[in-house]
This record gives sequence, structure tokens and C-alpha cells, in this order.
Amino acid sequence: MIDSDMELRPADDYTGVSEIVEKTIKTVYPHYYPSGAVQFFLDLHSRERIKQVMSSEEIYLGMVQGKIIGTGSIRKNEICRLFILPEYQRKGYGSRLMDLLEARIFENYPKVHVDASFPAESMYLKRGYQIVSYEKIETENGDFLCYHTMEKRDGKEAVCAEKGL
Repeated sequence: MIDSDMELRPADDYTGVSEIVEKTIKTVYPHYYPSGAVQFFLDLHSRERIKQVMSSEEIYLGMVQGKIIGTGSIRKNEICRLFILPEYQRKGYGSRLMDLLEARIFENYPKVHVDASFPAESMYLKRGYQIVSYEKIETENGDFLCYHTMEKRDGKEAVCAEKGL
């Protein structure tokens, strides 16, 4: 059961963020991707990479009753590096974190962009995201990382378009 009182707190240190990301990738991604693609994700979201982007992204921690259970980042109108600890997945926490991140983006942009990994794609589709393109990257061992880029428009923009405003 989800605690609807999830709070979003700016991350002040990359260590907690990288621990959530690494644990989630190592636990969940091998069920969806070959080893080369899993390693690609680990390299893409390494401690050093997170440390480098601390000043250029809004990086948040999802907190429930004082415990860090997830993380999400915003780069302009893109949600990136959204991870919920495996033991808290499938309980609504990812959707709640998305609510908070989308609200932040929709304050300044008419649409949200995500690169959707296979584990998260169904959540994005349920939230009204549309597939924009299919992407494929060759990784180690001749493996491939496949994902969709997806977008969701602000509800206000969609209503205005329907009414011809």
C-alpha cells in the first residue's frame, strides 16, 4: 500500500542516489536485458557520472516516513534516472514520484520527455505517455540496449488544442 505522503527532497549528495540506482539496475535489469546492456546502464549511471551531473540536473530523493526509497532527476523537460528500490516497486511509489517530477516540469514546459527502459515502459504507457521513437544501442558482447523515447503533454495543452485555442 502506498503512502501518499511521499516527499520530494533535493539530493545533496550523489552517494545515496548512486546506491539506489546501482542496486535497482543490478536487481531488476538482468530480467529484461542481456549482460552487455546491464553493464551499459551501470556505466551510464555510475557514481562518477551522477557526481558530474549534480550541478546540471535537478536530482531528487523520494522519501517516505524519513526513508529514501527512490530517486528521480530532471534535465530541462526530461525525467531521467528514475529508480525505485526493488523492495518498494509495484506499490505505487514510482507513480507517485512521477507525479511530483511531472508537476515540476509542467510548471515550465508543455511536455515531458523520457527514455523508457523496458522495466518502466508499462508505467509510462499507463500514465498517458506516447511512444515517439524506438532506439537501439549496441553494447558489450554484441548485445543491444533497446528502449523507447516517449512524451506526455500537459493536460492543459491538450484541452486547448482540442478546443482550438
